[in-house]
Amino acid sequence: MKLSKRLKKIEQMVPPNYTHIWDCCCDHGLIGAALLSRQVADNIHFSDIVPELMVALEKKLLRFYPQSTWQVHCLDVAELPLEHYDGKHLIIIAGVGGDLMSQLVETIHQRHQHANIDFLLCPVNHQFTLRQTLIEHDFGLKHEVLIEDNRRFYEIMLVSSTRGDNEKISAVGSKIWQSDSAEQAEIATKYKDKTLSHYRRIQRGSTANIQAVIDGYSAISI
Repeated sequence: MKLSKRLKKIEQMVPPNYTHIWDCCCDHGLIGAALLSRQVADNIHFSDIVPELMVALEKKLLRFYPQSTWQVHCLDVAELPLEHYDGKHLIIIAGVGGDLMSQLVETIHQRHQHANIDFLLCPVNHQFTLRQTLIEHDFGLKHEVLIEDNRRFYEIMLVSSTRGDNEKISAVGSKIWQSDSAEQAEIATKYKDKTLSHYRRIQRGSTANIQAVIDGYSAISI
């Protein structure tokens, strides 16, 4: 199947030199399959908690990638058995909200504090919540992009569980607002306006003080 613009961008952001790549909440396994075709890592793992999806996916992988090294895991993403696999790990999580994604990343990080883990994350909402969690655990930023796909906006972040030489993560994003074309500048402007409108609506209907969040996005220069 052809990848959507969002999935294609996620796949393109996967760098080489990982021993194990985990395509989590993988649904039909499109990202992992594209990575198998590109032979970007020694081992590709597919993980989802829905048994029917995993059975169907395994049949497809046996048919189309019989010579490749892959494994299918039917389990909760928070319970990935990373300790059974030596080497450098990349965990891809997409297609879920920032709240759930924050919980998954936090649990994985706590269970494998001494492992060498990078995460490639693309939440469908609550991006600010996810960023706050990453900052709280002192994750480092390797790369981030902003895309528009089918009239929806997506932040995609490649982060490391250790700061090291990586950049500090911004609560509202940094590189996603930098544009190298008029088209990308327009996407960033539309996303900023939409995000500010969202938080201003929340502020009008809630007693929660989110002025600091609004100020953060308002200060962004595009």
